[in-house]
Amino acid sequence: MNEFLEQEEQVLKMIKTVFDPEIPVNIYDLGLIYKIDLTEPGVCTIDMTLTAPSCPAGEFLVEDIKQKVGSVDGIETVNVNIVFEPEWSKDMMSEEAKLELGML
Repeated sequence: MNEFLEQEEQVLKMIKTVFDPEIPVNIYDLGLIYKIDLTEPGVCTIDMTLTAPSCPAGEFLVEDIKQKVGSVDGIETVNVNIVFEPEWSKDMMSEEAKLELGML
């Protein structure tokens, strides 16, 4: 497998281990991850949102992402940008997340 694709797969795998402490679904399936950028060697930049601007878990999520994604081979710097455009909605959740939360 291509080294870049393998690194991208590992980053995604680590993001899927990050959970909002109040919701039993990972942040990727919740639809909180808008962009993962690995175009600069050794640098991973992630654009994400929160379920609400005043989410008390925001700082915890950012630190958890930095720690876990930073453990991927070849990643030296993890930048996490909190964005609110587009605004998050339940429609952004995966079918698995909706099923887990009893929304289907």
